[in-house]
Amino acid sequence: MIKQTTPQKTLAKEVRLNGIGLHSGKEIQLDLKPAPENIGFVFRRMDLDPVEEIPALTNFVSKTDRSTTLVKGEQEIQTTEHLLAALVGCAINNCYIELNGSELPIMDGSSKMFVEAIEKVGVEEQDALQEVFVVTEIIHHIDESSGSEIMLIPAEESSFTVMIDFETKVLGTQNATLHKIEEFKSEIASSRTFSFLHELEKLLEHGLIKGGDLNNAIVYVDKPLEESNMDRLKAAFNKDEISVKSNGILDNLTLHHPNEAARHKLLDVIGDLALVGMPIQGRMIATKPGHKINTDFAKHIASLIRTNRKSNAPIFDLNIPPVMDINQIMNILPHRPPFLLVDKILELSDSHVVALKNVTMNESFFQGHFPGAPVMPGVLQIEAMAQAGGVLVLNTVPDPENYLTFFMKIDNVKFKRPVYPGDTLIFKLELITPIRRGICNMRAHAFVNNQLVSEGDMMAQISRRES
Repeated sequence: MIKQTTPQKTLAKEVRLNGIGLHSGKEIQLDLKPAPENIGFVFRRMDLDPVEEIPALTNFVSKTDRSTTLVKGEQEIQTTEHLLAALVGCAINNCYIELNGSELPIMDGSSKMFVEAIEKVGVEEQDALQEVFVVTEIIHHIDESSGSEIMLIPAEESSFTVMIDFETKVLGTQNATLHKIEEFKSEIASSRTFSFLHELEKLLEHGLIKGGDLNNAIVYVDKPLEESNMDRLKAAFNKDEISVKSNGILDNLTLHHPNEAARHKLLDVIGDLALVGMPIQGRMIATKPGHKINTDFAKHIASLIRTNRKSNAPIFDLNIPPVMDINQIMNILPHRPPFLLVDKILELSDSHVVALKNVTMNESFFQGHFPGAPVMPGVLQIEAMAQAGGVLVLNTVPDPENYLTFFMKIDNVKFKRPVYPGDTLIFKLELITPIRRGICNMRAHAFVNNQLVSEGDMMAQISRRES
């Protein structure tokens, strides 16, 4: 489900970084700038006229072979994942990312320098609340060709576990866990990208790694290093001498963590999942992740979000105690059985309410509506929604037992599907305008099994009981 949580955040002011593109070898100027609420992450190609904007969303993903590339029209942005991971790890929700080329600078091969730049200028809270995709059931995705898997499990906090196995002796099997996103800066951000020697040689042969050096990539030597290859590496990295350390990596670089490779894969997952467009609350477990399965999984999550928005049906966990049970509802509403048509209040705020009604064959109205074909009257569906709305408006006064709620107007009522015995009705009512002088304008929807069954706009007024 989608819920709103803490206020959105953006940068307190803009910050500039300069670096080299890993594949192009070109100098890149990168500006991170504050962005308005609900913008998300947006790349801007400042070297183009007019400036091309590419939102950091799954529908712009084009290539995932060595990094995640976004494309809009004929323009692209390469190597997006390290910066996006840094923004997520720093709790940024809105940011303009301006650069004068098609590739983000590789920096030291991690998210560290991006995090340091963000911390230098600080974070600013915004007025709007941030939407979060809350995992309510297990979501699983597998890439049959690679054996890679990603799974999301419902959890109160977001956490990430990554397991990798490249079936090489030099790297072996590694795993890494981030227990909460707040630890990203200290535990994950400094983990650098890595490559195997045979992959590096192919990239060099095809001229695809012009901005690399031994300080922005861990190179695992998984094959004997021939003298001719040694000379090529010296030339590529502009080094007089290159050797292999006892732990199987090229020299001039010391690992930050024994499992730095797994931590970097975790970093990549966080960066790629940022393309969903909102934070994810749940426990993620990834086995042998890569940019392809990461972005495929992000696309799947994005489609679930679109479906949720389309139905607008609230999703909830019935294992969590309700905001109000039937006794608490009767303390606030004047209605009594058999005309009390709300069983639970699941959510309640100053601007919305979510309520539940279990429809059973014991309802008195089924005796006559209709014998042999019981269907809940539409007018009672509207009455049930109105009672839920009554909880919303009566919750604004300190002594609700001294007030009654009266209908003033009902508009745009539609009935989409019948409601039968055994159905569970979920009502969602949201304020159209703020409550003034006890008058409440609400938009109401009723759902069964996430399908809309009825809807309408209501106006009601609360009035003090006459003594």
